[in-house]
Amino acid sequence: MTLVRDISVQHSLVKHSFFETIKANDGQIFHLEYHQRRYESVLKSFGITAFKDLREYLSPPSKGLFRCKLIYDAASTEVVYYPYEKRNIQTLKLVVNDTIQYKFKATDRTQLDILFAKRSECDDVLIVRNGLVSDTTIANIAFESEGVWYTPKKPLLEGTTRARLLDEGKLFVRDIAVEDLKNYTRVALLNAMIEFDIITQENAGEIIC
Repeated sequence: MTLVRDISVQHSLVKHSFFETIKANDGQIFHLEYHQRRYESVLKSFGITAFKDLREYLSPPSKGLFRCKLIYDAASTEVVYYPYEKRNIQTLKLVVNDTIQYKFKATDRTQLDILFAKRSECDDVLIVRNGLVSDTTIANIAFESEGVWYTPKKPLLEGTTRARLLDEGKLFVRDIAVEDLKNYTRVALLNAMIEFDIITQENAGEIIC
């Protein structure tokens, strides 16, 4: 099931496409305001100020949990609906890449795919830039210390769930060095579909394989 709509064409955006992953359950759309905010931020960075209401493009199935992938560029917007099946992520491999950039949620995920291929026997990778942990290939990450949850100050991508939890005061930012992981207890992954998913209960180091 797809929907296609036109949006304003800007030459600077013609060769780029981006997407939002939006959660829908039994027809209910979750936290659309944060996806709208990020969509507008991306367009602004390319000089576009004529925004559309993303709600106009969304018509998820009335039954079931779906991942709504809203793909947009300078010329069009398309939405594809996928029944959602959660990936079981319990282990992460530390992978160092000081130059990777993924500021916007681009459809070109080549750099992320290359790093994911280095996961070995682990479920995913935890990307390290300049000695600091950032994100996995599909989620922001948070670490608990003394009852407070912290997320990396410099993520690879500023996710919508991360932004919402920061706004709500449930999450705080700080630089998290690889050698400091032993000082944290629980670990959680964050994205629009899993929201805040705690994957370890006692020692953050348990996730590293």
